[in-house]
Amino acid sequence: MRTLLENLKERFPLGPITEQRPDLVFVTVERSGLRPLLAHLRDREGFTHLVLLTAVDWIEENLFQLTYLVHDRRRGRDIGLRVLVPRDAAEMETIHDLWPTAATYQRELREMFGIGFPGSPRVDEEFILEGWVDLPPYRRDFDTKAFAEEAFAHRPGRETHDPATHMRERLTAQGRAK
Repeated sequence: MRTLLENLKERFPLGPITEQRPDLVFVTVERSGLRPLLAHLRDREGFTHLVLLTAVDWIEENLFQLTYLVHDRRRGRDIGLRVLVPRDAAEMETIHDLWPTAATYQRELREMFGIGFPGSPRVDEEFILEGWVDLPPYRRDFDTKAFAEEAFAHRPGRETHDPATHMRERLTAQGRAK
C-alpha cells in the first residue's frame, strides 16, 4: 500500500492520509481531484469495486464529508477517498459513469442529506422517503424528536424490567401454576 500511496502522491495532490490497517487507508482529496483519482484507481491500479459512498454531516464546520470506498479484489486492499463539500452548496460531481452502482448511493445521499449530484440518473426522483417535504432527515439540524411529536400520536411507552428480577418472577409464577 505504501508504494501505491507514494505513486499517487507523485501524480495527484493528496491531503492527509490515515492508515487504518495495512490494507485500508483513507485519503482526503479536493473536489476537483476526486474524479481523476477515482478513474486512475479503477483503470490503472485495480480498484474495480465501489464498496460504498456515504456522507457525514460536520455541522459545526458547515461541511459534508463524502467518503468513496473502493476495493482492489486482486490484492485485497481498500482506499477511502474523503471529500469535503460546503453544506450550503451541497453538490458533487456524479461518478455513475465510472461505477453505475454509484447512482443508487447518490440518490440516497440527495434524499437523506440534501447533497446534489447533477446528471446522475433519477437523482431527483423520490427514492426512500416518498412524499417527504421536510429537511433531509440525516442532516444534524433535523430535529427527530420534534418531527416525531408533530407527525405521530402520543402513546405510552413500554415498561422495562431488570432481566434478572423479571425472569425470577416469571419462573416463580410458572412454578406456582404447575
